[in-house]
Amino acid sequence: MTSQTEKATFAGGCFWCMVEPFDERPGVIDIISGYTGGDVENPTYEQVCSDTTGHVEAVQITFNPDLMPYEELVKLFWKQIDPTDAGGQFNDRGESYQTAIFYHNEEQKEIAEQSKQDLEASGKFSKPIVTPILPAKPFYRAEEHHQDYYKKQSFHYRLYKKGSGREDFIKKTWQTRPDKSTLKEKLSPIQYQVTQENGTERPFDNEYWDNEQEGIYVDIITGDVLFSSHDKFDAGCGWPSFTKPVDPHQVEEQTDTSHGMFRTEVRSKNADSHLGHVFNDGPKEKGGLRYCMNSAAMKFIPRDEMEEKGYGRYLYLFK
Repeated sequence: MTSQTEKATFAGGCFWCMVEPFDERPGVIDIISGYTGGDVENPTYEQVCSDTTGHVEAVQITFNPDLMPYEELVKLFWKQIDPTDAGGQFNDRGESYQTAIFYHNEEQKEIAEQSKQDLEASGKFSKPIVTPILPAKPFYRAEEHHQDYYKKQSFHYRLYKKGSGREDFIKKTWQTRPDKSTLKEKLSPIQYQVTQENGTERPFDNEYWDNEQEGIYVDIITGDVLFSSHDKFDAGCGWPSFTKPVDPHQVEEQTDTSHGMFRTEVRSKNADSHLGHVFNDGPKEKGGLRYCMNSAAMKFIPRDEMEEKGYGRYLYLFK
């Protein structure tokens, strides 16, 4: 693995909504909100929003390609936008909210163009993909209150993302959850009960509670990487327990008041399946959390099989 870093620049409408999807992901080092594509030096937010500078709101990502390949960033970018909309994004209209991929070298250009062709061929959208792929131009950092807006103003950000129509569009377009009949054929009875009916396995009587092999635990439905043996510990509860997920964007947490209790449920992001719960009684030196998972919701991939099964880029977890 090298220590080389690269930059990726994406315009996806309001830059407030383009930081969170990439932030804190494996291999992503830094994300800056700013303006690019125009000819005015150091434009202000007001100038850009006036649609007189030629700039668009964008994010510039510094990343380690060994841990997060550019191809994965581009795929993630497509899943944040409506690439058929040439007039802006969702409720935000005008030139400054148009989408674009700005490439920094010929390799990025080829990857982005191929990804766009693949998206067009997939039939995901009935209208043409209009997002342009352009050479990178000078990128100007936006005002400080725009940086990490989703963290600084989380409540307003959530309202904005929902109210603009972006959140519902993403869920409707990209959620990969199969229908119930397909899942019943694919999953074992206990896997179905746990993931689709919010069931819980018996403690000390499940596949991975005492598994000590090195490897990763992936979503039984989608194959998305959830947890690593590096973060697994014996909590004495009889279920596989972890201090953190590999990629926090692959799980979602929500309040669970079933069975007369107040708990935080953990669900898989893309399959929307029940995984388990997270508690605040984990090792304090590792953050204090205990992700108590059901073995039936996951599949274990041993370290020596990760490369052949398509998970080679996650081998960094064991170095």
